Amino acid sequence: MKNITLSVDDETYRRARIAAAERNTTVSALVRDYLRTVARPVDGDADPAEALFAALDCAQGFRAADRMTREETHAR
Repeated sequence: MKNITLSVDDETYRRARIAAAERNTTVSALVRDYLRTVARPVDGDADPAEALFAALDCAQGFRAADRMTREETHAR
């Protein structure tokens, strides 16, 4: 496992420690989990964003003009 060093202002660090304590974890674990979510997969799995956009590209029959009006949305 690699170690990294980063610098944050005192207030950010204080809030991160509070968030970690509320989740019963550490600041390091929060940072590690965050980095895992933003790092591109290396094991050949599809990138979640790419998968989402591919699914949207395949969607058929949707047009913005087909949206309901405000009155239709709130009709009871």
